[in-house]
Amino acid sequence: MAFGDTIRQARKKKELSLKSLSEKIHNEEGKPITPQYLNDIELNRRLPSPVLTGQIAKQLGLDADMLHALAGRIPPRAIENHSDERIESAMKLFRKGLRRY
Repeated sequence: MAFGDTIRQARKKKELSLKSLSEKIHNEEGKPITPQYLNDIELNRRLPSPVLTGQIAKQLGLDADMLHALAGRIPPRAIENHSDERIESAMKLFRKGLRRY
């Protein structure tokens, strides 16, 4: 499932409107995002920043790492304080693990 579809499905499951969820998500300036911005995310027209992705995950009870992966990003906490070689090795193991399923 695509990033936006996952968010839309979780929002509807929690019976939240675009407006009510958008009011709980704050951008880097501390202002709530607009319902239109959230709608664009759900329609896969926009990809939110890692900060917004984490907030969305928290509000919807989703795993932030899974959302980052759906967004095509490595979760920030997965790579902090690690060398490039260690990250490369971990990614190879990750891809190998996925091939098993």
